[in-house]
Amino acid sequence: MTAEVPIRSEAVHGFGELRSGHLGVRLARTAGEIDALEALRFRVFFEEMGACPVPESAARHRDRDRFDAVADHLIVIDHAIGSGPEGVVGTYRLIQREGAARVGGFYSAGEFDIARLVSFPGRILELGRSCVDASYRSSAALQLLWRGIAAYVFLHQIDLMFGCASLPGTDPDALAPELTYLYLNHLAPPALRPRALPARHVEMRRFPAASIDPRRIAAQLPPLIKGYLRLGGFVGDGAVIDADFNTTDVIVLVKTDLVTDKYYRHYERQLRNALI
Repeated sequence: MTAEVPIRSEAVHGFGELRSGHLGVRLARTAGEIDALEALRFRVFFEEMGACPVPESAARHRDRDRFDAVADHLIVIDHAIGSGPEGVVGTYRLIQREGAARVGGFYSAGEFDIARLVSFPGRILELGRSCVDASYRSSAALQLLWRGIAAYVFLHQIDLMFGCASLPGTDPDALAPELTYLYLNHLAPPALRPRALPARHVEMRRFPAASIDPRRIAAQLPPLIKGYLRLGGFVGDGAVIDADFNTTDVIVLVKTDLVTDKYYRHYERQLRNALI
């Protein structure tokens, strides 16, 4: 059942594991670990968050699509449970330009016009399908995922990363404060700014600036979006309703010099060891 998603050994080679107590983060190495992270994604996205699976996913209880085969998969492992598939408690999907080309483009292109990102002259990385088991949604697991991304960025010399980030629910009026805040305070510069596809574009500026409390709204954003913004991230113009996943998506982009500078200062020795 897992043979459809091959392991990209050339990327796994040279990428070690970062540890924090009994938790560790590294790239998935086996078909069993790929199967475990897809099972975790199914539990979180479909059973917990109310997404609507396609029949094949529903039958297998796995979240899988064509992008998985060309991606690298970060996993958080709880070694107190086990050091293989049984210990997978968090994951993040990473797709580079070469992988996207093999399947006709990036996942984000189904929702946003990312031509300006694709034409960026440096190395680019799409992030997606991030989730953590409900029992592990603490700062420790999330910080490990970010540290894993930083190590991956070092290894592959990534210059720009981007991806869809979700707000819960599909009612943009209910999310008006968050969407307005993001548009007014974190809109990407024009040279890099992606835009929601015309047929799916949802206006983000829904309130006058004076009617929102930026500090309060920033505090209630989902942790993933907060993490991007802390690293100096920007959002594109327009949101997209994803009825299948029961979310409203924005696209976020981060120039990775900010990521590497921050994490290199804090984890220089560990990051070096992870790349040995």
